[in-house]
Amino acid sequence: MSEPWWKSAVVYQVYPRSFADSDGDGVGDLRGVESKLDHLAELGVDVVWLSPVYPSPQDDNGYDISDYQDIDPTFGTLADFDRLLAAVHARGMKLVMDLVVNHTSDEHPWFVESRSSRDNPKRDWYWWRPAREGMAAGAPGAEPTNWTSFFSGPAWELDEATGEYYLHLFSRKQPDLNWENPEVRAAVHAMMRWWLDRGVDGFRMDVINMISKDTALPDGPGGDGSAHYLHGPRLHEFLQEMHREVFAHYQGRTMTVGEMPGVTVDQARLLTDPARGEVDMVFQFEHVQLDQGPSKWDVRGLDLRDLKASFGRWQAGLADVGWNSLYWNNHDQPRVVSRFGDDGEHRVRSAKLLATVLHLHRGTPYVYQGEEIGMTNYPFTSGEQFRDIESVNHHALAGDAALPGLRAMSRDNARTPVQWDGSAHAGFTTGTPWLPVNPNYHEVNAAAARADADSVYHHYRALIELRHSDPTVVHGDFELLLPNDPNVYAFSRSHAGSTLLVLANFGVEPQRPDLGFPWWEATLVLGNHPGGGPELRPWEARVYRR
Repeated sequence: MSEPWWKSAVVYQVYPRSFADSDGDGVGDLRGVESKLDHLAELGVDVVWLSPVYPSPQDDNGYDISDYQDIDPTFGTLADFDRLLAAVHARGMKLVMDLVVNHTSDEHPWFVESRSSRDNPKRDWYWWRPAREGMAAGAPGAEPTNWTSFFSGPAWELDEATGEYYLHLFSRKQPDLNWENPEVRAAVHAMMRWWLDRGVDGFRMDVINMISKDTALPDGPGGDGSAHYLHGPRLHEFLQEMHREVFAHYQGRTMTVGEMPGVTVDQARLLTDPARGEVDMVFQFEHVQLDQGPSKWDVRGLDLRDLKASFGRWQAGLADVGWNSLYWNNHDQPRVVSRFGDDGEHRVRSAKLLATVLHLHRGTPYVYQGEEIGMTNYPFTSGEQFRDIESVNHHALAGDAALPGLRAMSRDNARTPVQWDGSAHAGFTTGTPWLPVNPNYHEVNAAAARADADSVYHHYRALIELRHSDPTVVHGDFELLLPNDPNVYAFSRSHAGSTLLVLANFGVEPQRPDLGFPWWEATLVLGNHPGGGPELRPWEARVYRR
């Protein structure tokens, strides 16, 4: 059998609200995305992943969906979507939608019905429970379990009209669907087929490993209920059913990636084993939690040895079965050049280094909008500047003491508008942008990057072209080198008699890695610094062919 097309693909994530605004209302839209497709085609990406554009009250920026089969007027119309899809396909690219089916909006007709009465036919489409035994609904601590929400506070909300609580692992406006109900699953499958029949090429599945809950709903230690809803008892069954009912009918055409907080290597082997028919790859979070303490706001420095060990474990674990996804950035993560690189003097070189290291691993790489031009975190100065619900809630609880963590880790860092050129608002909009543009846009923008042959953008183009032209990048075995070196990331990829050697100096001090042979005499394929020799200069990365 031929290898699936998505193994050699590069995916580009578009967060439409912040990508490009076509009508001057300050919010990005589908026609804005369409207007920038040539930028993506010239970059060389194969897949456009579109974050949610469905109708939504926007409590969680579109991840609270009130209608799965339409487009929010903020972003345009279904006709605009069809135009965009046709334009993506005309350029030889594919389009993947965000699938958010762990929860809906509380304004979705399903939930409106579900909460209308205790005996409504859709009552069991969501998780409804009475108050804790012996306690009155609404009393402190009367919630059915002690679980806390990812967005602060209890994971249960009392519905005054019916006197029961509903479960929401995220915002109170995001009630969790009850996947134990076969009617729920059938409705989700029908919706997915509707999009695929429209021409969509697959789905990125939001927190999909939370759809199966332990139906006993036990308390969790300190309010952490994750043991009872992460990778729940029927997860594999539900995903296999989804594959049978949906993807098996579009064999070879689709791509699926499941976002799975807390997933382990062993679980991922099962989930991505083609013979099991579940998902093609997973998004794991291990490597983007290495610089955090007990919470994401407790920011620690990155130990490069931890990063190498994490990536190495995933590369080895999925070497013979399954497939890796590769990413630094997305709409939920801060900008990687500010996080693991140097967004000051060495912004360009460290952005290229980070791209080189990621794209030369085995797996499908994901590029988040603006990453290809080296966009940085926003210089937030006050709590009032944040818009993301997670950040707003954290600031409300912790006050200004939370600012250092918010500056470093807020999801708003990824959501400031894409910097297209040096004109007002970086060319994102003719109006007032919904989030302010990073003030460094005069220097960091796509127009300047495209005009500079030595830019981050052109380095990404070269990396993507290498993936498309050299099967070693896609199929090669992975061997981690110098695992205990605290400064140099080194590994090799080997396939059909060809070996690529990757070396990267994560820091400002020159390094002379000892691999036991004169590696610098090999053929240089790609680098981010002119010249060569046995010394890696600050934030220098090189790819050699041996």
